[in-house]
Amino acid sequence: MSDTETPDGVRLRLDIAYDGAAFSGWARQPGLRTVQGALETALATVFTRWGEPPLLTVAGRTDAGVHATGQVAHLDLAPEQWEALRAKRGSTGRSPLDGLVKRVNGIAAPDGDVVVTRASVAPEGFDARFSPLWRRYQYRVADADSPRDPRRRGHTTWHPTRLDPAAMERGALTLLGLHDFATFCKPREGATTIRTLQEFRWDREPDGTLVASLQADAFCHSMVRAMVGATIAVGEGRFGAERLEELRTAQQRTSEFKVAPARGLTLTEVGYPADDELAARAEQTRARRTDDGSADAPDPGTVGG
Repeated sequence: MSDTETPDGVRLRLDIAYDGAAFSGWARQPGLRTVQGALETALATVFTRWGEPPLLTVAGRTDAGVHATGQVAHLDLAPEQWEALRAKRGSTGRSPLDGLVKRVNGIAAPDGDVVVTRASVAPEGFDARFSPLWRRYQYRVADADSPRDPRRRGHTTWHPTRLDPAAMERGALTLLGLHDFATFCKPREGATTIRTLQEFRWDREPDGTLVASLQADAFCHSMVRAMVGATIAVGEGRFGAERLEELRTAQQRTSEFKVAPARGLTLTEVGYPADDELAARAEQTRARRTDDGSADAPDPGTVGG
């Protein structure tokens, strides 16, 4: 028995991608199609004969319409479930985890709008939600200087006027660092809005599309799209970068800018520490952040969008 297999079962890591257009976000909701709901229903079908169906813990719950190419989740299999999975290998020669990926994908989304790209036995101490060091997003905007590619309309926001990416970059720089981002977060009872924004930049791709890249230890509810919307307002010339810093410092929701639409946003990557640091990082993250940064990371329950 390896150090990732215990008498209590096995923890698996799932790497996941999805097109958020047809989903009401990640989190399971009664009567709505969600990414978690689709995947957990598939897992319940796979393990229907072996105890309670496994549930998913995700790195970050994305909002309705938000996409992902680098989402991460974990699930815990009971010993009998792990043994049943290994027994499925049979004569095909396929590894049990490859077989699990194929079955879950076939059940969850035959049309492929959600795909488990990889399943692996998680290292000791791994927690998809609490172990990350950072999350990374991209946001795509086609302004008046960009092409209108109908093939990418579901993943790019079309903006009717010309934007100034240099001004947007200046605005983005005023948001970097450890701050209370209450101005950009939808309030949730008991949830902190203090985050460390590690990267926020705007680039224009060769085809003219503007792409924002953002990285933080975690993002609170609506934070990414609100910050994108605020810098778009700077790019339109509605106010300068210095006003964006003033709004951040005020720590109050405002109507001076609009939250950007969900369709332009994609969770691209979740970063984890070295395997021997996973458990310590998870414990560290569970501490609520304080204003002076004495706790190293916030509750990451909602990070997406």
